[in-house]
Amino acid sequence: MEIVGQLQKQFVDFSTSLYHEGFLDEQYLQLQKLQDESNPDFVCEVVSLFFEDSEKLLNNLATALQQQVVDFKQVDAHVHQFKGSSSSIGAQRVKNMCVAFRNFCEEKNLEGCLRCLQQVKHEYFLVKNKLETLFRLERQILEAGGTVPAIA
Repeated sequence: MEIVGQLQKQFVDFSTSLYHEGFLDEQYLQLQKLQDESNPDFVCEVVSLFFEDSEKLLNNLATALQQQVVDFKQVDAHVHQFKGSSSSIGAQRVKNMCVAFRNFCEEKNLEGCLRCLQQVKHEYFLVKNKLETLFRLERQILEAGGTVPAIA
């Protein structure tokens, strides 16, 4: 059972770092509270949907910004949707980047929008990687016969 203890400590330390580094916020904790025995994969399923939607939104944003005449209202609508979905899972740094992105849309600033697209992609892939690592740790704990510690 020593391996379970090590994995649990790793899980707690890693989870805590995600909050301290601003990757996740209180909303992620709220999501976790909705998960129970009747729906043990709830958080993973919700986050997986976020990943799928995000990839589509990022592609739509890249396409919209490459047009001869950029429709900044359309770009803003995509960014607004991305901001909402990242906010709903607690992806704080992605959400914050979307706020800056929307300001550039309002100003119809193509250079600013293109820069923000790169930064939003960067933050998205960082949080995606971190959450995948977190889910992998959860699976390892469960496979080793342990229980996943609650993060307060």
